[in-house]
Amino acid sequence: MSPTPARILVVDDQPVNVQLLKRSLEREGIVVIPAHGGQEALDLVERERPDLILLDVMMPEMDGIEVCQRLQQDGRHKNIPVIFITARSSKEGRLAGLGVGAVDYITKPIDLDETLARVQTQLRVVQVNRDMLDLQRRLEEARRAASIGAITQGIAHNLNNLLGVVLGYLDLIKANAHRPDSVRANAENLETAVQRIVGIIRQLTSLVVKSRLPTTPCALDEVLHNALRRFAAEHSATEPVELDNPVGPLAVHTHVEMLEDALCKVLANAYESYGENHTGPRPITLRVSLRDDPLPEARMILLRVEDRGRGIDPPIRDHMFEPFISSKNTVGVGMGLTVARHSLRNMGGELTLEDRPGGGVIATLTHPIERRRR
Repeated sequence: MSPTPARILVVDDQPVNVQLLKRSLEREGIVVIPAHGGQEALDLVERERPDLILLDVMMPEMDGIEVCQRLQQDGRHKNIPVIFITARSSKEGRLAGLGVGAVDYITKPIDLDETLARVQTQLRVVQVNRDMLDLQRRLEEARRAASIGAITQGIAHNLNNLLGVVLGYLDLIKANAHRPDSVRANAENLETAVQRIVGIIRQLTSLVVKSRLPTTPCALDEVLHNALRRFAAEHSATEPVELDNPVGPLAVHTHVEMLEDALCKVLANAYESYGENHTGPRPITLRVSLRDDPLPEARMILLRVEDRGRGIDPPIRDHMFEPFISSKNTVGVGMGLTVARHSLRNMGGELTLEDRPGGGVIATLTHPIERRRR
């Protein structure tokens, strides 16, 4: 399959100049679109979407400078390279053209060999840019497919394990139907397993939410204390998280359940970073601070969760937020961080992780104090 020929818009109010360039470029297999004025050139750009524009500067009614300025103001056309053709040879004239977005300059009288060389150079740049965009698109598609595969594999593994637990407790209930205490205990364990399945489904639901969820003003202190209580209950933490909150009472616009859930997941990540076999204390500190800004909607609350665990393993450093990518000996457990970052971004915030000096990890949850305008 032969490559698609390049398309060049040649703009000059002198027809003889257009014809001269047209014949020269067509001999090289280039498709030439002629135009004899500025407005005609803009109309042809809309219809033809050329790869490159050869544009005369000195034209009546609308000169090349104005044409180039209009192209730069249109997001659809601003990346089309423009080579100016001009009788001006002064430094000031060249700077004026380059200042409005031209990529190169050709002076009259036109040297056809030089013009062709400059055109070919710019067409190669155009092709490289297209190849880069195509590669970026392919990489994004591959990454998305890999993420979907990782999520699917992880979900299947977790659900299969939990369903096995459910079936096991059902068998125990059947086998001990005549023993009410045993039935009650196994039914409670069965309910716990089912709730874990519900939790996985809820995490998946939060990942596919695209629209910004509604937020309401609420007391930050209440959100923090509720998240700390929930974390302690879910993980049977024997020691409290140290809360360092010099900010004091503060109202934030947030989706309470989503923010609490994100904070709980980050706290769980900090707790599990000490490793399953860790028997000593697991100190975790939650520090609260403000990032001020003259614009109210840009003021942010920063929640820093610090642990002294095993830190970020180098093999997963670039994949910390991918689901089911790491072990329980370090950050990045299951879908926790994936869901937490997605939730914060949905509310206009962010989640980042960095090494803590002296060992461990600092996870920073950023959240706007006031709801951001969209």
